[in-house]
Amino acid sequence: MSSKTNYSYVGIAFIILVFGIIFIPKIISRISNDDITRDESRSENVSNNIKGTKSDLAYLNIGDKPKKIPAFSFIDQNGNTITNEDYLGKVYVVEFFFTTCPTICPIMNRNLVSVQNYFKDFENFGVASFTINPEVDSPEVLKAYAEAYGINNPNWHLMTGNEDAIYKLANQGFNLYTAKDESVEGGFEHSGNFALIDKEGYIRSRRDNFGNPLIFYNGLISEEDGVDDEGIPQEITILKEDIAKLLKE
Repeated sequence: MSSKTNYSYVGIAFIILVFGIIFIPKIISRISNDDITRDESRSENVSNNIKGTKSDLAYLNIGDKPKKIPAFSFIDQNGNTITNEDYLGKVYVVEFFFTTCPTICPIMNRNLVSVQNYFKDFENFGVASFTINPEVDSPEVLKAYAEAYGINNPNWHLMTGNEDAIYKLANQGFNLYTAKDESVEGGFEHSGNFALIDKEGYIRSRRDNFGNPLIFYNGLISEEDGVDDEGIPQEITILKEDIAKLLKE
């Protein structure tokens, strides 16, 4: 081998050594400090769909802080004590209802059964239904109601308990209006809206055209009906879409 060839190999080796000394520490430093931008990754589109990535759904902010639901503890249709901690790690929908409701509750729960069936393969999806008539709605009554409506998700708890605690939870905890009113059919007034809660216990929703959180989802119009008599569109479809987003977080 000629001396000229040897010099060539030495030169190449020298260049590789210099590259290693100068650039490799910088690359390691950038990786360690998470300083690689999305534009430098070939998998940008894939990374946006990785489980654990935050969705675009808004938080309900109270006093500049995301609102987390308060602690609660009630008895469900199976006689088990259920608390807010049983829902941690799950995405769930909240409603307030009563079994003898002659007006909006049947519509709400048929819509929720549709949502239940849509997410039947997801173990981390649930529903929290709180009766506003606990004097009548015992666990046995709630169980019969669940069976009549085809409620079979093990994470769907129909709960009863102290009346004052339930009303406080509705009006202050979830901002869903609930009240006794003997002048109305059924003897109770309550919201026909659903609240959507993420895995960490925060109220979430999509935004309106002005960038404000919608906060709640109308539970009174089915997907089949499309719109009500006043032309208001159903929101069960967007509820399903937003549940799916939260399940990916």
